[in-house]
Amino acid sequence: MLSSEMKRLWNGFWQISDPKIWIASTIPMAVGAAIAYSHQGSFNWYWFLVGVIAMYLLEIGKNAINEYIDYLSGVDRFVTPEKRTPFSGGKKTIIDGKLTLKENLLIGIVTVLAGSVIGLYIVFNREFNILWIGLAGVFFALFYSLPPIKFAYRGVGEFIVGFTFGPLITTGTYLVQAHTITTEVIVASLPLGFIIANVLWINQYPDYEADLKGGKMNGVVRLGKEKGIIVFAALFGLAYLVLFTLTVISGNLLWLLAFVSIPLALKAVTVARKHFNNIPKLIEANAKTIQIYQLTGLTMIAAALLPRLIG
Repeated sequence: MLSSEMKRLWNGFWQISDPKIWIASTIPMAVGAAIAYSHQGSFNWYWFLVGVIAMYLLEIGKNAINEYIDYLSGVDRFVTPEKRTPFSGGKKTIIDGKLTLKENLLIGIVTVLAGSVIGLYIVFNREFNILWIGLAGVFFALFYSLPPIKFAYRGVGEFIVGFTFGPLITTGTYLVQAHTITTEVIVASLPLGFIIANVLWINQYPDYEADLKGGKMNGVVRLGKEKGIIVFAALFGLAYLVLFTLTVISGNLLWLLAFVSIPLALKAVTVARKHFNNIPKLIEANAKTIQIYQLTGLTMIAAALLPRLIG
């Protein structure tokens, strides 16, 4: 009986942790670290890995708290089976019977506290100014879903995700390595923010009816599915515009490598515009948006490292 219960808890913890989406924070950390190395010619693996652990713990905490609130509000329960996709509907730990409400909340509290303690270790042993970025990250992780703020329920969740996984994580990683922040790393963080916000944006389409019913007034619910495609296309456009700007201000033409994902972006927008009401066919746009984020991150890492490596 004990073994069965432990297995359930472990499976539930693994499901709420969802390691496959840690790429969302790994990419901006890697980009920030690559730019720091390109500027300094040195890299501290220890502090990078400590930062990665803190970040993953905060991600798990945010997932668990969001799962808790979304179940209580009904948005996870209101998603009908035909509209459940790998890209939407939360982590489904409560729906699937893997974790209880209280277990989700406990996991959220413990992991956020653990991530915060590790963050304080970085503050007092490596870079004090990371405190302000860390406080912002913890604040957003907690109140992305928690009342009274509930960013995700008030139409600003997309901005919070874009800001956190773009400027906050990228510049924070750079700061821990370089003890300063430069214009180049700030500008480089913006395309990542725009694209990860777009991942969230398009993933909200399958949950549209459930979110509306549960009062989760995110951007897609507020604008409507058809008008929402305009924002989807615009966020891609802003990402590529900033990448071009980054190329100009840095003089590093390799930043243009990220333009290799433009055909994928065009395809994603085309699919979304045509099938925003057809969830099975819309999944292609969901998948391509994630691919664009990954490809953009990899090409940006290469663009930052290659000038130093071939020096």
